[in-house]
Amino acid sequence: MKKSSSFSSIDLDDIVGIALEAGRAVMDIYEKDFEVEYKEDSSPLTEADLRANEIICSGLEKLWPEIPMLSEENSEVSYDERREWEFFWCIDPIDGTKEFIKKSGEFTINIALVHKDTPVVGVVFAPALKEIYFSKKGSGAWKSSVNGDWSLNEDSRVRLSGDSKEGSFAEKKELVVVASKSHLNEETKNFINSLEQDGSQISRISKGSSLKLLMVAEGTADIYPRLGPTMEWDTAAADAIVRESGKMTYVADGVSILDDIERLSPLVYNKKNLLNPWFIVC
Repeated sequence: MKKSSSFSSIDLDDIVGIALEAGRAVMDIYEKDFEVEYKEDSSPLTEADLRANEIICSGLEKLWPEIPMLSEENSEVSYDERREWEFFWCIDPIDGTKEFIKKSGEFTINIALVHKDTPVVGVVFAPALKEIYFSKKGSGAWKSSVNGDWSLNEDSRVRLSGDSKEGSFAEKKELVVVASKSHLNEETKNFINSLEQDGSQISRISKGSSLKLLMVAEGTADIYPRLGPTMEWDTAAADAIVRESGKMTYVADGVSILDDIERLSPLVYNKKNLLNPWFIVC
C-alpha cells in the first residue's frame, strides 16, 4: 500500500500543465493518419491513447510518486489493493476515442484525483477545441481557452457556477438536455420523453465525451442523463468539476428527478466493480 498524500500538496496548475502537454502530443497524431486497434472488449485504441497515457502517468508519478493511479489503459489493480487507497489518480487519456477517430473534435483528456470515493480534483482538456476545464475542491471550477503555443489563456478564464436560469431545477419549465452523441439508447429517449410529459419544454443537444457533464457545470445545459454503461475514469474528472460548480452527479435509481432530487445519492468511486451505475447530472 502506498502512503497517503496531503491534499494541500496538490498544485492544480501542475496537473493542467500535464494535460496541456498530453493534448499537444495527441493533436500531433490527430492531424495525421493513424492506425486503430481494438481491445478485447472491441473498444478502439489508438497511438494517441497510449501516448497521452504515458505523458500523464509519468508526469503525475514524477510530482506525486506516493499517489497510485487507475487508468483506462492500465486498470488491472485488484480491489483488495485499491480499497486501501486514500487518494488515487483516475485517468482517461482519451475519453471519446470514437470521436477522435471520426475527427469530430469532441474528445477529451481526463485527469481526476479521487479521495476515498469522491472526486476532489478534475482537469478535462478538449485539445481540438482548445478548451480546458479544471477544479480543486474548495477552490472553484474554471474554464479557459488555450493559446496556439499550448499555454493557458489566463485572460479567458471564467468561473463556472452551473446556473443557466434563475430558480430551482424543479421550477424550470424550459430544460436543455444534453445526451450522448454515440450512445443515445431507448432508455435515455424514454427519460427525455418523461420530462416532456411532466410539462417541461425540452431542447436537446448531442455532445461527445465528458463535454456533456461540463455543459451542465457551465450552465449551458440543465441535465445530462446517462442511462447506459460508463467506467469510473470516463466520469471522475468532469464529475469533480460538476460538483465544484455547485451541481451534482446522482445515481439514477428510478425516483423522479424533478420531484425527489434530495433523495438521490451522489455517484461514488473506487467501487469493487469500476462500472458506473446509470446516473443523472443536474
